[in-house]
Amino acid sequence: MPLNLLIVLVFVGTASLVAFLLYILVPKKTVLKERLESLEERTVETTLEGPLTVWQKFIGRLGAGVPLRIQDYGKYMRLLIAAGIRKEKFPLFMGSKIVLAILFPAIYLIFFGMTTGHDYTIKVLFAVMLAILGFLLPSFWLSRRLKNRQLQIFFDLPDVLDLMTVCVEAGLSIDASMIAISQEANFQKSPLVREMKIALAETRAGKSRVEALRNMGERTMVDDLKAFTTVLIQTERLGTSLALALRVYSDSFRTIRMQKAEEAAAKTTIKLLFPLIVFIFPALFVVMLLPAIIRMQKFMGGM
Repeated sequence: MPLNLLIVLVFVGTASLVAFLLYILVPKKTVLKERLESLEERTVETTLEGPLTVWQKFIGRLGAGVPLRIQDYGKYMRLLIAAGIRKEKFPLFMGSKIVLAILFPAIYLIFFGMTTGHDYTIKVLFAVMLAILGFLLPSFWLSRRLKNRQLQIFFDLPDVLDLMTVCVEAGLSIDASMIAISQEANFQKSPLVREMKIALAETRAGKSRVEALRNMGERTMVDDLKAFTTVLIQTERLGTSLALALRVYSDSFRTIRMQKAEEAAAKTTIKLLFPLIVFIFPALFVVMLLPAIIRMQKFMGGM
């Protein structure tokens, strides 16, 4: 046996033995430690705030120095909050715009602009276009994230309303039913439940329930959720049946969700026209007509 192979086998065997002994001898997590870690994970998930890396801190400092008008600052802040991003990440968002606006044209000029023999005017125009694209790319990403989050809230709303209806009919209040929904395992990753957790935290901090519900509808920028919060506020003020209002709204939202699904299914035939015409029909024509064309060429050449 070669000496190198023998050394590798001895090292692997010794490492495996040490790992096995450590696994046996090191004490496992106690029940108290596991519960504390689970509470810590829930707290981190609720706050939606993670540690920043050095690169992210640099981008944040770069974005903090970007001058903005009050209107633009308010617009970006509303979009970030509606997309589920904390307002503290606003400098990071603006810094990513600056970094991409510099990075894209720099990569083009270093790898392509120096080697190609085109006119310098074309190179400068292409670099400017890449800079504009890099500056607008985070805004496109933000709008896409916002639409996906709003769509997920819309689809989760009927199921959450059904569960809230059951809780209210069982004798729970609005706050207790929201707490019960937030503890449900099926809705832990739902953005609607996260917004409910924020509303509950606001009520615990001293805000009224009406103001917390109104803020929840304004934060998400979802019209259906705004209407739902308006119904909750009216039922609380007027003293009407909350369970009946929740049941009616859940049925109406489920009908709207079904209509949107049918609309999306009806649009698939139109969306399939482009791949059919561009990709499938030419391949069919080649497979079906090419043998006939070859035979006709042989036949005409033989005459």
